[in-house]
This record gives sequence, C-alpha cells and structure tokens, in this order.
Amino acid sequence: MSEATFHTTPQGRRLAYRLTLGEGPWVIFLGGLKSDMEGTKALHLEAWAQERGQAFLRFDYSGHGQSSGCFEEGAIGDWAQDSFEIIHALTEGPILPVGSSMGGWQALLLARAMAPRIAGMVMIAAAPDFTEDGYWASFSSEQKAQMETLGRVELPSDYMEPYVVTRRLIEDGREHLVLRDPLDLPFPVRCLQGTADTAVSTKTALRLLDHATCPDMRLTLVKDADHRFSDGPCLGLIEAAVADVLELARQPHRGLA
Repeated sequence: MSEATFHTTPQGRRLAYRLTLGEGPWVIFLGGLKSDMEGTKALHLEAWAQERGQAFLRFDYSGHGQSSGCFEEGAIGDWAQDSFEIIHALTEGPILPVGSSMGGWQALLLARAMAPRIAGMVMIAAAPDFTEDGYWASFSSEQKAQMETLGRVELPSDYMEPYVVTRRLIEDGREHLVLRDPLDLPFPVRCLQGTADTAVSTKTALRLLDHATCPDMRLTLVKDADHRFSDGPCLGLIEAAVADVLELARQPHRGLA
C-alpha cells in the first residue's frame, strides 16, 4: 500500500489521496463501492499516466480505504460530496473522470456538479441508480420489512464480504438518481462492460446508453469479462478509452487544451 496524503473537506472528512502532476486534463479515478485507491485499475492507470506525464488523481471516499469514517454510515451523496470537494481543492482546469462501478454513478453526478470542467468521461461497469434498481428492486417483502425495522439488510457478494445495505443508503440514493430525469453529457463518453459481470448487467449499460443525451457516446462489450475488468486485455481497453477521450478533449475547437 502506497503512502497517502490527506485532505480534510469542509465537512470534516479526512480523505486519503495520491496526486500525480502533469499535463491536463486531469484524469480522476473514481472507485467502486467498498473499493479503494489501491486497486488494480487505479494503480495501473496511475502508472500509465506517469509514463505519459499526465495529471492524475486517485483517492478514497470517506469510509473507504485509508480515509476517515465508517462505511456503513456513508451514502451516495456523501461520496459525491467527497469527490466534488477533493477535485475542487486539488485540481484546476478540465477533468476526465474514470468511474468504476459505483464510480460510474459518481462520475455522472460530477457531470451535474462540475459540468463546465468535464472534458470527457470513461465508465467501467457503471452502476448508476443501483441502490434503487439493484438493491431495493430485488429485495423480498421480508427484506423490505427488515429494512424498516432494523434499518439494514446484509447481501452476499461474489467479490468480497457481504454488503450491509442501510436504510440511509437507500433513501439517500433516491435523492441522487440519474436515470429518471434528462441526463445531458455534452462531451465524449466511453463505456466498458463485461458480459460475465454478475454485479452490473449489460442491461444497465444499454439503459444508460439509451437514456443519456450525448454527441459521442460508445459502449464496448467484452465477452466473458467480469466485474473486476482488470486482466491485461481489459486494462488495455481502459487505457485506450482514456487516451481516446484525452485526444478528443485536446482538440483546439473544444477549448480544453
């Protein structure tokens, strides 16, 4: 684990991060639920950015990794606030969010909060609105009753220990849904999705593609790739997608050089 630096947000949350100075736009890695900035994709992209002299930021949301806070007390809005505050404090100029799983939802929330600064976006197995369309929609009547009485439900995961889903996570998620209202993404977007992903289905990727208004949005489906999307070929696809969007963002007519 690399030694982190810390930024304290106006809300008092102490966020761990690693910053690489370089040429803009800033590539910002946004991790998934219960993931941290030491994951394979984050470290691989950081090394790739350093080789190119590309500005890069990875960080842990509150309740994740080396940052302060308890995961079970957090919610989508908290992590969106973390993302906004650390990006606002540590970077200047155009940004290119790279969102993995829940980080894809966070990237879409950034597109609302920091629209003028978004140069483009890459999403990997993006999971927008998963608290409502994944968790709540799949709950049995017994689980919904348990949520009301105990305020939490434990769900098994194919990738780690069980998830604890709290009532606050569900209720706060409803305040940050992005697939119910118009979703304008006026910049290049590249989406990557594995067909063997058991956490986020291809239906979600296709729904996002259909729902968003975007002049240049492409979805790449990778046969037999799982939710981690972190083997050699998949990492190569992530690199190519980020490089593609960076090249487009730097074109003079976009005014983001």
